[in-house]
Amino acid sequence: MKILLIEDDAETAAYIVDGLRGQGHAIDHVADGHQAVSAASGHPYDVLIVDRMLPGLDGLSVVKRVRDAGVKTPVLFLSALGGLDDRVTGLESGGDDYLVKPFAFPELNARVNALGRRPAEDTVLRVGDLELNLLTRTVTRAGRAIDLQQREFRLLEYLMRHVGRVVTRTMLLEHVWDFHFDPQTTVVETHMSRLRAKIDKDFGAELIQTLRGQGYSIRVPS
Repeated sequence: MKILLIEDDAETAAYIVDGLRGQGHAIDHVADGHQAVSAASGHPYDVLIVDRMLPGLDGLSVVKRVRDAGVKTPVLFLSALGGLDDRVTGLESGGDDYLVKPFAFPELNARVNALGRRPAEDTVLRVGDLELNLLTRTVTRAGRAIDLQQREFRLLEYLMRHVGRVVTRTMLLEHVWDFHFDPQTTVVETHMSRLRAKIDKDFGAELIQTLRGQGYSIRVPS
């Protein structure tokens, strides 16, 4: 694979470059955020390895910019920031995986190989005249922009990834809210109601369906 390493620590960079070249990969290395954007946007790579703390432009901003430029290359974040919020922020900024420093090279290599095998993902999900853009984080229906909150966006994305299938309340709690227990609240119902008001109100066809006793589904009405 051809890999771009974006890392400003010389010792860490040398360790990664030597290790990955030893695995037969071709490695380019830059240490500055602005150089990283130019390299990632101007050359085809199979994987980007991005340190979060960079001079010039931080790693999160680098990934956001290359995603805005239409670059779909899988991104592995490296960071000493290992808290849950840090990892979530990295993934939501456009990263595909997150590895906390210090790390063992075999794990880095395994994650890089896994990302390199991942098929390219469509950046736009569509159901009828509804479109959700994963890169720009925007939603439109019949060409009209729809403003969604972050949780509403995740909820709609999950539904659209399972178009035509029934998703249960438990599935939504686990995959949208990251709850692996029932919080005994109406959080799903409340957010679904808000989402339906934005997605289906004032449009000719209702895409989001409630299936009594089963869950929810998004589909084009027959």
